[in-house]
Amino acid sequence: MGDQKINTITDKQARSKFIRNLLNDIQALEIMLEKGMFESDITRIGSEQEFCLVTENWRPSKKSAEILKDIDDPHFTTEIALFNLEINLDPIELKEDAFSKVEKQLNTLLKKASDSAKKFDNKIVLTGILPTITKRELEFDFMTPLDRYWMLNNMLKELRGKDFRMHIRGVDELFIKHNSVLFEGCNTSFQLHLQIEPDDFISSYNWAQTITGPVLGICSNSPLLLGRELWSETRIALFQQSIDTRNSSHALEDKLSRVSFSKEWATGSVLDIFKNDISNHKIIIAKDIESNSIEDIKNGKAPKLEALCTFNGTVYRWNRPCYGVGNGKAHLRIENRYIPAGPTTLDEMANFAFWVGLMMGRPSKYDNMPSIMDFKDAKANFIKAARTGKESVLTWMGKEISLRELIINELIPIAKEGLKKASINKKDIDRLLGIIKDRAEGNTGAQWKVANYRHLRKSLKQDDALGALTKQMYNNQETGLPVHQWPMFDKSPSNYQDAHLVGHVMSTQLFTVHENDLADLAINIMEWKEVRHVPVENTKGELTGLLTWAHLEKYKDNDIDSVVADIMMKNVYIVHPETKILEAIHLMKINDIGCLPVVQDKSLVGIITIKDIIA
Repeated sequence: MGDQKINTITDKQARSKFIRNLLNDIQALEIMLEKGMFESDITRIGSEQEFCLVTENWRPSKKSAEILKDIDDPHFTTEIALFNLEINLDPIELKEDAFSKVEKQLNTLLKKASDSAKKFDNKIVLTGILPTITKRELEFDFMTPLDRYWMLNNMLKELRGKDFRMHIRGVDELFIKHNSVLFEGCNTSFQLHLQIEPDDFISSYNWAQTITGPVLGICSNSPLLLGRELWSETRIALFQQSIDTRNSSHALEDKLSRVSFSKEWATGSVLDIFKNDISNHKIIIAKDIESNSIEDIKNGKAPKLEALCTFNGTVYRWNRPCYGVGNGKAHLRIENRYIPAGPTTLDEMANFAFWVGLMMGRPSKYDNMPSIMDFKDAKANFIKAARTGKESVLTWMGKEISLRELIINELIPIAKEGLKKASINKKDIDRLLGIIKDRAEGNTGAQWKVANYRHLRKSLKQDDALGALTKQMYNNQETGLPVHQWPMFDKSPSNYQDAHLVGHVMSTQLFTVHENDLADLAINIMEWKEVRHVPVENTKGELTGLLTWAHLEKYKDNDIDSVVADIMMKNVYIVHPETKILEAIHLMKINDIGCLPVVQDKSLVGIITIKDIIA
């Protein structure tokens, strides 16, 4: 989706032209595989770093365009959300000091981004999901104003036929409806690329699928979303649901999500993977293409396969097969899309080396995965690891084993042999795989965040706790220490508070009553839960009134059959999550009221009281 020249398919002729180019690309790829027209004497690695921009108060920024302009470096590009940017690192030959080179370039570019961000009172944070993102930052005014993002949003929504719904169950539960693809912008990843020999592509791809679960579990870093504690790597569920084009119906349908682990082992060649994706997914984005891939081959030129690459960019396999051309030579690679950003660049380099080492060190007994492992075991391991991270128990070659034990006893030795095979310096092997081992015996990013967030919530409100957590993440990242060495909060900070909007301080755990409930029920609820204000809703969940303790006092001895609608206050002052706290205080003061229901899109989302403001 980084191409600026994409467009939607608006008429039959444009659609037909793009599809013809797509079919030509498939035919060209088949010819190239038959003739061995791929680079095969070198192996390269590459990566893409996404990162978050935050304000001085640790909230998502809207300054990406200004910062990107100030950076003025082609390695950097936009993301769908204004609070994210991406770095495309240079491909590096896999040998000797390859990871040190990637690490050096990454740190240099992040320093460059940090210097530019400071000019706009911003900071950069490496994290799978920024804890301080709220529903406010997922509205359209936080979408990067480029045509390709609006096209993607409109096409996905059109295919779905209605608003998107997000439903993720973890320790907490998130259930929300939204009208844009911008929830996808919450995801921040460190994407890895490894060049693969065409003849070994299917074996490599199936092995990549096999190790996805354990690798994800040890790298998990995204347990929080909108203040909810969900999965160890919530990005997995979030990304799939945020751009899911499937529409529910009364029929039992078996449709494959555009974000997918797949549903079976790969067979044949890389060509068959692309054919399956074209068969399973609708074409949603097009591109004007002038060249003809078949003619390019006839003229001795490596074709760009632009139509195929454009389509492939809209199918989000967690392990994505990729085609590319570099220095006039075609190559194939696997893109690892499930690793989260952060917690530090050193952690990311350890993750990178671990994955590449596993891929390069694949024992021969794993060359034919379909013969020794059930695909659903590999897929189940992926889901388990996303949900419970390092604490998962996986099924490995038919036996149950803890993720920690699998990492330490089997996978690290394989990765070590793979890195040796690639002639990586012993110092880097020991340094980077040592971090993976120490993390397996200590804390992952997800575990650190959960433990500290729970600690902070004992004394801080949700918004303050999330801000304090993000601040500490940044401070720890600045030290350069890997996450297993990060200290825990020994006490909650007493000076963190940056709440300035109603949404930052409102109570969201609400006790409400229906307008047709008995008034006596409302009175009892208020007594039981020691609350002085209870909003009243109708069957649509819309606010229709308010009950206050002072208002109810005169009704306590009245007819016990009175219903809430008979006694509630109907003319209710309301505010919105974006209302400034000072405005809310003023409204309560001039109207001599003690609370204000908070409404968004006609739905009750919270309540703010004087106690919330002064606590």
